Amino acid sequence: MSPRRLRAVVMGASAGGLEALARVLGALKADFPLPIAVVQHVSPVADGSIPALLDDRCRIRVKEADEKEPLQPGTAYFAPANYHLLVEQDATLSLSTEARVCFARPSVDVLFQSAAVAFGPALAGVVLTGGNEDGSQGLAAIARAGGLTIVQAPETATAPEMPRAALAATPVDHVLPLEDIGPLLARMAHDHD
Repeated sequence: MSPRRLRAVVMGASAGGLEALARVLGALKADFPLPIAVVQHVSPVADGSIPALLDDRCRIRVKEADEKEPLQPGTAYFAPANYHLLVEQDATLSLSTEARVCFARPSVDVLFQSAAVAFGPALAGVVLTGGNEDGSQGLAAIARAGGLTIVQAPETATAPEMPRAALAATPVDHVLPLEDIGPLLARMAHDHD
């Protein structure tokens, strides 16, 4: 397989996601050259404390996404509670209160599908632990666009349903235990420095 020039990463997680995201994002150095957009399923009234908690534990910057915010390298943007997070063609973020997808808002599928349109083959999508099928159709959209697809090995997930659904929806490039996902992203991101 020829090397890809990645421009962005999207990640999705649900049940067990906090620890999974801490492991993956925690493996990235402060000079990680790509932006990362993240959907972690949370209660509609969650207080937004997860990005602040992870910001304290990671070397990259971790924050809640703002409307029309431009994506910056070395930063992970989390969808706010009760908003879909989308990536626009001009590499800015937008927030939406459209209907729930897979019973979720924010939805992993919504983020992944919008980012696949914005970045095409220059996007990496990562499906982590979770207890429903959200993310499977979005990861399939990333694969159809020629992007890099990564799924946490279901046997290593706190809740294996999301990884299993993603594997059933599309062929993927990498099925990895949690501890290997961050290092792979770091290698892929720096391949074209």
